[in-house]
Amino acid sequence: MFESLKKKFSGTIGKISDQFSPEEEEKALEDEKKEKKASNEIKDAEDKTSVKGKEDKSSEDETHLKKTESEKKSRLSFLRRKSEPKDEDSLKKDEKGSKQHEKSLDDSTEGIEKPDNDQTGENAEEEASGLFTFATHKTISPKDIDDILFELELALLEGDVALEVAEQIVKSVKQDLVGRKIKRRSDVAKFTKDALKNAISDILIVEGPDLKKSVNKAQKTGEPYKIMFVGVNGTGKTTTISKIADQFVKEGYTPVIAASDTFRAGAIEQISHHAENIGVKIIRHQKGADPAAVAYDAVEHARAQKKELVLIDTAGRMQTNVNLMDEMKKIQRVVKPDIAIFVGDALTGNDAVEQARKFDDAVGVDGIILTKADADAKGGAALSIGHVINKPILYLGVGQGYGDIMEFHPDWMVEQVLGD
Repeated sequence: MFESLKKKFSGTIGKISDQFSPEEEEKALEDEKKEKKASNEIKDAEDKTSVKGKEDKSSEDETHLKKTESEKKSRLSFLRRKSEPKDEDSLKKDEKGSKQHEKSLDDSTEGIEKPDNDQTGENAEEEASGLFTFATHKTISPKDIDDILFELELALLEGDVALEVAEQIVKSVKQDLVGRKIKRRSDVAKFTKDALKNAISDILIVEGPDLKKSVNKAQKTGEPYKIMFVGVNGTGKTTTISKIADQFVKEGYTPVIAASDTFRAGAIEQISHHAENIGVKIIRHQKGADPAAVAYDAVEHARAQKKELVLIDTAGRMQTNVNLMDEMKKIQRVVKPDIAIFVGDALTGNDAVEQARKFDDAVGVDGIILTKADADAKGGAALSIGHVINKPILYLGVGQGYGDIMEFHPDWMVEQVLGD
């Protein structure tokens, strides 16, 4: 699945990595060794500075201690002298001398400061780092990748990726890479892979409805949740409706199917066969009946029987068929479906994207299901369709069985095209 996309992205990563030559890598590694050596020398210098600072501080503390003891003795002797009887003139002289002595002590300790070892280490480390930044890094410039990204854009277009999507991927990757500083080719490969992951995630992540939560919310109101399926002939729309119905049955819900494709020969019989296989009630009229009337009857049946979900099949039509488009709009007016899901064939690539655009313009599409994704080697439709109409891919059809349908997650798609 999506092998072509995976091959294109892998080739781009390899080509950009090759822009960093083995000689440059060898030089960068040599410079990195020099940087480590310089860093070790700085560390040794810091250790020596720290030891010297401690020794100086110890010597200063010892001198200060001796001086303090001397001062204490001086003050004690002064107190002793003070206790002896003295005349008034002597007392005044002693008081004046004491004040002068205390002032001199304050002046003698005012200039003593502690060494700031941390500041010395930080400045030295920053200075050394700056010396080697130019030598150990190569900066990716536009000229290194412009030609390769142009090749990537052409390859994406060949893989049925929509033009606007291919352009956005290339633009995003370029913005992420230009200006990056690298040391070795493995860095370039990692940066390029991360840039592609970011670009694809931005393309694929589109907010949209959660069907199961929506059904539960509608159930609390007593109204069935109504889903209308639209798309062109041959995309697997009828089979997809059966898969969705089967999935909800297994979850404990009771859906009902409206056979509103009364235009195509055999359509009513086909959807009836699937409904019987999965054990779901189907509401049907004769061929050529009013599709909106069939949908209305299905909704009324769901209300009466307290069923949570109505799945409305519609006639497959080309997006250019005005009459059938008008018929689908009538169904919308009569039953007011909660959401419309476009069912497209992944193998048709850009055609599926264009069809989705037209249906969205005509009736408003809320979500997308892509069928035959298991056989899609290119992956162009899966990558483009949601971004082009700004609606999420909800499911992927991956086989013919009723259980062959999977919820779509952007992270899974990214892993498919960029995983190991």
